[in-house]
Amino acid sequence: MTSQVSGQQQLQQGIDAMNLSFSEEQQAQMLAYVALLQKWNSTYNLTALRDEASMISHHVLDSLSLMPHLDPSKRMIDVGSGGGMPGILCAISYPEMDITLLDANRKKTTFLQQVVIELGLTNVQVKSCRVETLADQSYEIVTSRAFAELADFVNLTRELIHPQGKWLAMKGMYPKQEIDRLPDWAEVTAVRALSVPAVAAERHLVFMQKKEAL
Repeated sequence: MTSQVSGQQQLQQGIDAMNLSFSEEQQAQMLAYVALLQKWNSTYNLTALRDEASMISHHVLDSLSLMPHLDPSKRMIDVGSGGGMPGILCAISYPEMDITLLDANRKKTTFLQQVVIELGLTNVQVKSCRVETLADQSYEIVTSRAFAELADFVNLTRELIHPQGKWLAMKGMYPKQEIDRLPDWAEVTAVRALSVPAVAAERHLVFMQKKEAL
């Protein structure tokens, strides 16, 4: 019980520090997600982090830093979703948002399916395949967290994105060299520094779109 209360306090303090607001039910879902992550992690190798506090700061709160930059009316895909960051947190935060979680690793998508079922997330689809096989889809937001270099990210998902869609890539330090290596048809429209409680490392969110969409 002490650990759970401590987790609740840490989560609430982090949410307050980020000027975000979530219902008690949403926060309970976030903590239930962390519990599932801990339970499945030893078998499925979902994250190098083991303790609840680190998972809350470096996975939950880090993912929540994306929320102010999302339009929940848009259709979104989280590419290379892995253990569900940031996609699961997006789904909890915006239950009205149409979200697809994509990962080629079947163990990870099995975990994601279980999370969706246990948390009752009706707005999420989980797909276990390579990104290239979804070329017939169209998403207005394509996001990733620690998935690939920016050039690889946009090249792999070029056929997935809506003509007026945006890529949102969560990165650590300002990725100047990666930005310089982007293909000619893609353009960075903004880079926002993100502040995450209890995470000392730099965090940045890179916004990109096709040049013809400008």
